[in-house]
Amino acid sequence: LWRLGYCARLLKTNRCQTAASNTSFPAVWMLLAQYSGRIPGPFVVVQKKSFFTMPETVEDKSSLELYSPHPGVRGMTVLDREAFKRTIVVPVLKVKKEIVNTLLKSLKQTVLQRPGLKRVVEDPEDEDSKLVILDPHKIPEFSLGESEQEVLKKLKVSPEVSKYNLELTYENFKSEEILRAVLPEGQDVTSGFSRVGHIAHFNLRDHQLPYRHLIGQVIIDKNPGITCVVNKTSIIDSTYRNFQMEVLAGESNLVTKVKENSIMYELDFSKVYWNPRLSTEHSRIVELLKPGDILCDVFAGIGPFAIPAAKKKCRVFANDLNPESYRWLLHNCKLNKVDSKVKVFNMDGRDFLLGPVREELSKELPLLKGEQKTSFHIVMNLPALAIEFLDVFRHLLVGEPCSAADLPMVHCYGFSKHDDPEKDIQERTEGVLGTSLAGRCSTYLVRNVAPNKEMLCISFQIPEDVLYKRPCPEEGKEQASCVALGFEAMPS
Repeated sequence: LWRLGYCARLLKTNRCQTAASNTSFPAVWMLLAQYSGRIPGPFVVVQKKSFFTMPETVEDKSSLELYSPHPGVRGMTVLDREAFKRTIVVPVLKVKKEIVNTLLKSLKQTVLQRPGLKRVVEDPEDEDSKLVILDPHKIPEFSLGESEQEVLKKLKVSPEVSKYNLELTYENFKSEEILRAVLPEGQDVTSGFSRVGHIAHFNLRDHQLPYRHLIGQVIIDKNPGITCVVNKTSIIDSTYRNFQMEVLAGESNLVTKVKENSIMYELDFSKVYWNPRLSTEHSRIVELLKPGDILCDVFAGIGPFAIPAAKKKCRVFANDLNPESYRWLLHNCKLNKVDSKVKVFNMDGRDFLLGPVREELSKELPLLKGEQKTSFHIVMNLPALAIEFLDVFRHLLVGEPCSAADLPMVHCYGFSKHDDPEKDIQERTEGVLGTSLAGRCSTYLVRNVAPNKEMLCISFQIPEDVLYKRPCPEEGKEQASCVALGFEAMPS
């Protein structure tokens, strides 16, 4: 205790002295640490000698950012893989070859586990031995704990930990580590990307644009199978739901294949809409259908609702205004051998509802009686605008309503930035339909599109007072014949 107190007083005195006497400060600190029992005397000497076998700049930073690329890559806009090389100091154990595997199992929590880096390397001084690399984060002071030393004692392995110069190259770093080292400090590395077949699709932010070509090449390097990286350069066109994009790296081939829920689709990503994040939603809606049901897909795209529904033996009417989507929809129906079960249209969504959908409703709804199990579903997946199309259902049919159980079910998608998105989507739907849906609808949160912006699906049976217009009694037989044909009489 007296020695410890003496060292403490000496340490305090050194802090107050001039720059010349401060040169002895580290020695006093080591002396204090030695007397306190935190650092054994022999270790202090070994540590001091081995410190200078590696550059101080590497050793100082290795404990904080051990697996960061060389700091000189900050601000790089053209990828230079050689510039990412860096040497770090890691702890190793010298082990006889015949017990290496046993040691790896016994010290699996302590041995280096980083993917892409070898845990065992050759011993340059002894061909009968190997060097087992330990995790520097688990052995920060190059000294093993008691439990590890017990294991080594049983295996008759020396507990002495040595230092090994481990060279890290571009291949050893993950894409996030590379981009974090290159982009300005404190800024987002990436905004994430979607994979569509061999294409990686980014929505880069403004501060990332100067590095976009480097980002593209890194993604290709680090993701097997990706051969093209694109960045969206404009908002989605509300008419055809496609957008302008720039190829950042790789080939310019944007015709690709994707597999979703065990179904293969082909598409030109630059000309049609496809979002892999909607896979679960496509599956959710199709699971609601039963064989024999009728599905009308108003904004069908290339068929992610229509084709699985047809494979489930539903009757499908699929429409899309985009001529390219129409062409790929036809192609994918043939590709999946359901072209005989899907009627495909290239129309405006409103015209599709007023024409083929109304005709089918007029024909089928009167037949859905008694034990009939067929249900009628209408999917409207155009989140930016679909709710505005719901006014089409107001008095779409003329005549006496069918039973409430047989009324068509609508699944309509929309975006909301409201604090209560479910309430918002319901109120907007009610406003267009002109009636309350309280207790007659359900809302489902599909996904978060952006901060404070949600995509939702509202499902409801079209109320009979909305769907049907009852004919006036005095209109007589002429009106009745119009009803039978499914046409609405002209107003007098």
